[in-house]
Amino acid sequence: MGNHSHHQKLSLAGLLITVGIIYGDIGTSPLYVMKAIIGTRLITEDLIFGGLSCVFWTLTLQTTIKYVLITLRADNNGEGGIFSLFTLVRRRGKWLVAPAMLGGASLIADGIITPPISVSSAIEGLRIIDPALPTVGISMAIITALFVVQQFGTAKIGQAFGPIMVLWFGMLAVLGVVNIGAYPSVIKAFNPYYAYHLLTAFPQGFWLLGAVFLCTTGAEALYSDLGHCGRPNIQFSWGFVKTALLLNYMGQGAWLLSSGMQTLNGINPFYAMMPKWFLPMGIGVATAAAIIASQALITGSFTLFSEAIKLHLWPRLAIRYPSESRGQMYIPTANWLLWAGCMFIMWHFQESSHMEAAYGIAITLAMLSTTILLAQYLRRMEYSTGVVVGTVAVFGAIEVGFLIANMSKLHEGGWITLVISFVLGMVMVIWFNARIILARFAHSVRIEDYLPALRDLAEDREVPKYSTHLVYLNKVPYPHQVDRSIIYSVLEKQPKRADIYWLLHIETTDSPYTMEYEVEHLVPDAVIRLTFYLGFRVPLHINAFFRQVVCDLEKNDEVDTSSRYISLKNNQITGDFRFVVFEEYLSDEYDRLTILQRIIVEAYIFLKRFSLSIVNEFELDLSSVTVEKVPISTHSHQYLKLKRIEV
Repeated sequence: MGNHSHHQKLSLAGLLITVGIIYGDIGTSPLYVMKAIIGTRLITEDLIFGGLSCVFWTLTLQTTIKYVLITLRADNNGEGGIFSLFTLVRRRGKWLVAPAMLGGASLIADGIITPPISVSSAIEGLRIIDPALPTVGISMAIITALFVVQQFGTAKIGQAFGPIMVLWFGMLAVLGVVNIGAYPSVIKAFNPYYAYHLLTAFPQGFWLLGAVFLCTTGAEALYSDLGHCGRPNIQFSWGFVKTALLLNYMGQGAWLLSSGMQTLNGINPFYAMMPKWFLPMGIGVATAAAIIASQALITGSFTLFSEAIKLHLWPRLAIRYPSESRGQMYIPTANWLLWAGCMFIMWHFQESSHMEAAYGIAITLAMLSTTILLAQYLRRMEYSTGVVVGTVAVFGAIEVGFLIANMSKLHEGGWITLVISFVLGMVMVIWFNARIILARFAHSVRIEDYLPALRDLAEDREVPKYSTHLVYLNKVPYPHQVDRSIIYSVLEKQPKRADIYWLLHIETTDSPYTMEYEVEHLVPDAVIRLTFYLGFRVPLHINAFFRQVVCDLEKNDEVDTSSRYISLKNNQITGDFRFVVFEEYLSDEYDRLTILQRIIVEAYIFLKRFSLSIVNEFELDLSSVTVEKVPISTHSHQYLKLKRIEV
């Protein structure tokens, strides 16, 4: 489905697409990392060598070893990302939904902060040419334009991403090499001693980890985009990308140490080390790279929302597919929520240097979540306890260290990202738990007990025919059970005679692109149970899928779909189909819910007002759908006894 299988094997085209799609976030970090590490501190060898050493070992341990070499192996039929990893391990414990929610919410929050910091960092380079330029307004206009074009599809624009990002990384490498010559001893920073010295002996050195962490914030994107690019292409291209990044960081360090400056005084070393004649071109390429980084985060956020919806972790939202390939999706509600978040971040912080405080906390939480789920994956793959414990201990310690250091930036604006992550996480918690709470009060019955009654009703000519084919969406996952509301609707509420009753159930599979169905003829040519097994990345085109199944069954002579009215049957007219959809609402009786459960359910009902209806989500034909309201009662009614008064 989509483009999940394209360019999975190592190829030149695959490498170009990989460089264009997944390295935007981590690739634009040289715009602000060194500036963030130095801040207002005195420029000394200890600070520069220590900062560069921390950057090198962070990119090596965190990005290269954890993500490129280990985590990329945890693929779900070629797909990666926090929710794909969750589906691989969720059967190992119900509690694993917690790190999945935390990671998903944190990654979406990251999608709100990345466009402002990347674009504003690039645009602020223009101040070197003209200090009076309104860079905030320009940045907001660029970000707004980026969100506006999402609805039209960005597949054609995306074709240019690869060459632009190759140019960007080439520029990073050349600028680095040219400047390293000014202070060659900067290569000593590869020695881990300097990182250790910075963190233990340098005044307030440990807290610099919050700034150092910015160099690896795009590591999660490598895993999330595994399905688009394939592991071989990511692992091969990462060597080129990492080399370019390190050369640029070293070049910035060498320039700073050879410049004779005591403090940065508002200067961005990334632009300062460029020759003046090259500045306009450098700013142009940096802006293009920042836009590509933002596009990648927006696309990644859409994928996260889509997966969360399929896994019942997020309210239903309208999903569109503007590109012809249908590989890229567009979620209008998510798009404009992200845009509003980006605009707020730009308005609140104004400068990219102020945003550095908010950047990093959310993504550290996402990385910790991945580590927890990865440990379960390694256990599932039967790695030794030593390997599992060692992996968790090493990366857990690194990420906890980064988290503690990032927490020092809470008062500077880091709290905003945490609040965004918390709100997104609470929506997931409410939606997931409310469904579990309400499922306890949903009644199911044995379908076998009602098959004779359904068969008799189908043959009873005295009851007016409701529809030739009557299709009910059955939420009950057990094969011999059916939703009590369906039996009530067909037999009791208003007898609904049909020639064939279809009981349609949708099962979301752990595999991302499963597209299978199973048919069980409960009463030949009268009652049919149909189960769709759809992967969590498959769009819910239920109307189209159902039509295909009916055609398949008709070809196999398993069902007769022609109209049962003589005049229409003689002219080979297909019988009409009617879907019956239940819209549940909670009655006012809360006697069996705790206070916390009541709050969750009330919040769920509130969120449901803004979510997409099942009719629209499943793309059903509105002219052939009946929506019936069904109360969900938690009331036992056992103590309610009326007393008869004798007249």
